Amino acid sequence: MTKKIAVINDLSGFGRCSLTAAISVLSAMGVQACPLPTAILTAQTGYPSYYCDNYTDKMEYFRTEWAKMGQHFDGIYTGFVADESQICQIFRFLETFKKPDTFLLADPVMGDDGKPYPFYTPALLEQMRKLASQADIITPNLTELCLLTGSDFQSTAGLSDTGVLIQTIQASGQELCRKGPKYVIVTGIRFTDADGRKHMGNLLVDSDGSSLFSFPYIGGSYSGTGDLFASCIAAGCARGDSLPSIIKRAGEFLELALLDSVREQVPRNDGVNYEQYLSLLTPP
Repeated sequence: MTKKIAVINDLSGFGRCSLTAAISVLSAMGVQACPLPTAILTAQTGYPSYYCDNYTDKMEYFRTEWAKMGQHFDGIYTGFVADESQICQIFRFLETFKKPDTFLLADPVMGDDGKPYPFYTPALLEQMRKLASQADIITPNLTELCLLTGSDFQSTAGLSDTGVLIQTIQASGQELCRKGPKYVIVTGIRFTDADGRKHMGNLLVDSDGSSLFSFPYIGGSYSGTGDLFASCIAAGCARGDSLPSIIKRAGEFLELALLDSVREQVPRNDGVNYEQYLSLLTPP
């Protein structure tokens, strides 16, 4: 039977992110995506101008109607929220649909490159910390990890010794694990190896330690790569794949998409050329 994941995220007309990314990746991996929009945007928030239709007052209709249908989800995957009140709506959704056999993956979308997004507020952070504590897996980038743990981004990202950098990130990830999630996957870690080569890595952290998965740093920072990565993780969990195997496959998929995008000089806000590589994610 096809696995189903409720995807609580925004829908952006441009930017190759959020629900656009999730629906295509989950579908390619043989998992049914059931979208619950948190907002409808003409384009993702990195563009200089966009219109955002907040869906907070409509989220309850999805919960009640899906409950009437007697729906069951193998996983629940949350991403962009427009404000803290939407996380309160998510908690109500979890009360209805998170069963013992339903995993929760929370992608705590709050910032990047050391800077919070424009919609970020202390109240949102407080609610996001509560949501993260209820999740089985969270997928923060380094900025979001620092926001969740109250640590300083610049002092962490500025560590030149790769071993110390990874140990520091592991310690922050394990701090979060003690508060709820079983796994913390920190994405987009930039570091330089002993031979001076630049890499981009994803660190899988649990209470026992961590594992680093990396590929050569391509250059550039693109909209939606975190959404594509988190979507791979969610679909792989629904399929029963091991986390290391999913992280490795997601990294290979994104590496090719990034290479293509840099070669084609795709603007950052447009997102990466990932569509032609979705076949790499299909079930064996």
